[in-house]
Amino acid sequence: MPPEAILSGLSSVEGRGPSQAAQCGGENQFLHGGPYNSPVMKLNVLAALFAVLAIGPAPFDLAQGGQSPTKVKVGYCTQLMNLEAAKAAGFDYVEVGATEIANLSDADFDAAAARIKALGISTPVANLFLPATLKITGPQTDPEAQMTHVRKALTRLAKLGTEIVVFGSGGARRVPDGFAKEEAFKQLVDFGRRAAREARANGITITIEPLRKQETNIINSAAEGLELVKAIADPNFQLMIDFYHLASEQEDPAIVIRAKEHLRHLHVANPTGRVFPQKWEEFDYAPFFANLKAIGYDKRISMEGNTTDLATQGPITVALLRKAFER
Repeated sequence: MPPEAILSGLSSVEGRGPSQAAQCGGENQFLHGGPYNSPVMKLNVLAALFAVLAIGPAPFDLAQGGQSPTKVKVGYCTQLMNLEAAKAAGFDYVEVGATEIANLSDADFDAAAARIKALGISTPVANLFLPATLKITGPQTDPEAQMTHVRKALTRLAKLGTEIVVFGSGGARRVPDGFAKEEAFKQLVDFGRRAAREARANGITITIEPLRKQETNIINSAAEGLELVKAIADPNFQLMIDFYHLASEQEDPAIVIRAKEHLRHLHVANPTGRVFPQKWEEFDYAPFFANLKAIGYDKRISMEGNTTDLATQGPITVALLRKAFER
């Protein structure tokens, strides 16, 4: 079912447009949603579908090549070696690895920067902020080593035009067994404040990425990420949401509404296999994108997942995501 059909159904059922719905602060049942695959969620989606069928939605045509107007840019999380392939697949930008950039020799970094410029693809976002060996929680942390890495990574990324750095780094922030979670949270706050100051000096915003429990044991939900953002209380430390992790943790997509003022970036993948989305019907994407439309999200979304054929699957994913954000 296409996103424009769901969103048209929302307006029809509630008798108001998306901008008005956003002002409700998530009180609308469809916007509120509920855990993914919950009975409430399914009933809400079906109700919107029936409303749409009554007015006859336009077909969801990927053959249009994703040329519909949209403010949201669609990118691809990948290594430097795949820059050309990412551009050829039609992505608007590449989300590079901060640690990969930091680990380059000066000569290799200069060569990479020149290659990016010559290729004509932007790198406004970076992920993989910290290596797993650089611990930021637990009894054995090294604040000086942390900041040495942070400064080098952010300085280089600023030269590439990067504006957002995704702070996932599940290994680096994993809390050691037996160490108090409350103390670990305080360590995250301390690190976040120090990193945010360096980010501000480089014109960059750091965004915490909530990760599923299989990947780390602290900040596993967007709600917890929002709590961290508010505790750090720095404009250069904000929130991003990865749809794969949100769905894996069965978190209510209404968190998008709550996080409106702090949401700066998105990742996406089909949670079934963490692969490139290819069809709107393959997963229950509708509530998440309906909430994004309701808050007027107009930034970026990066594809982070697996593909067996980037040249074929990439353009389909780009077109699908652009359609999902149609106004």
